[in-house]
Amino acid sequence: MPSLKDLKNRIGSVKNTRKITKAMQMVAAAKLRRAQENAEAARPYAERMNAVMAGLAGSVGQSDSAPRLLSGTGTDKVHLLVVMTAERGLCGGFNSSIARLARGHAQRLLAAGKTVKILTVGKKGREQLRRDLADHFVGHVDLSEVKRLGYANAQAIARDILSRFEQGEFDVATLFFNRFQSVISQIPTAQQVIPAVFATDAPTALYDYEPSEEGILADLLPRGVATQVFTALLENGASEQGARMSAMDNATRNAGDMINRLTIQYNRSRQAAITKELIEIISGAEAL
Repeated sequence: MPSLKDLKNRIGSVKNTRKITKAMQMVAAAKLRRAQENAEAARPYAERMNAVMAGLAGSVGQSDSAPRLLSGTGTDKVHLLVVMTAERGLCGGFNSSIARLARGHAQRLLAAGKTVKILTVGKKGREQLRRDLADHFVGHVDLSEVKRLGYANAQAIARDILSRFEQGEFDVATLFFNRFQSVISQIPTAQQVIPAVFATDAPTALYDYEPSEEGILADLLPRGVATQVFTALLENGASEQGARMSAMDNATRNAGDMINRLTIQYNRSRQAAITKELIEIISGAEAL
């Protein structure tokens, strides 16, 4: 049975931990508002750009002059998985859900005889995938020094992906990230970006394009990849803060419950020690 001193030290330790988790919860709540606003502001732009490109892609179809980013390489032998996670932990199952989705996708591709290459964005995803898929790593993007994500960060990642595609390193590229829905709900998402895939029910409009649909698509598709990467980064940022806020709230509540249990145990042990001392005093007095 732990001594009174041990119980008192443990209560103090849990109280200090509760202060830390409470502070982290408040910081995450402050960051969440801005991250959520950024993610929600980017959605209409990404959706509208996809709609424009969908209309152009519908006009071009599968013609021989279609850009390779749209038509693909003609095969799907080599897949590049871009796994986007956080640089830090303490955010519940945020990182694990993305890594689990990417791992399952990679295992299905490998079972089908495909070649898998993995580009990780964020340290936590790389750590979780290293044990099973380290041999498939081809690159890593470190964003630990970035205080606020911007479009330039997405452009750098997109340029890396596009450069690998132009060099013939892969046939299909897929982004893995968490789409923000609410503080307690983030949806693990796999989104193919190369070859470009658009919704079949996207509304189309009749326009005359100059110089040509193929020429405009050739310019828009690389920007579309950067836009999708930027949107994924923003969605991940909001999801990370929401998950961390929820996780730290649960940790704070659990610390409070543990403090209550330890306090009850401490009071009972202290009462038992006092009772024992009284009995010894009374017994000694009666002996006299």
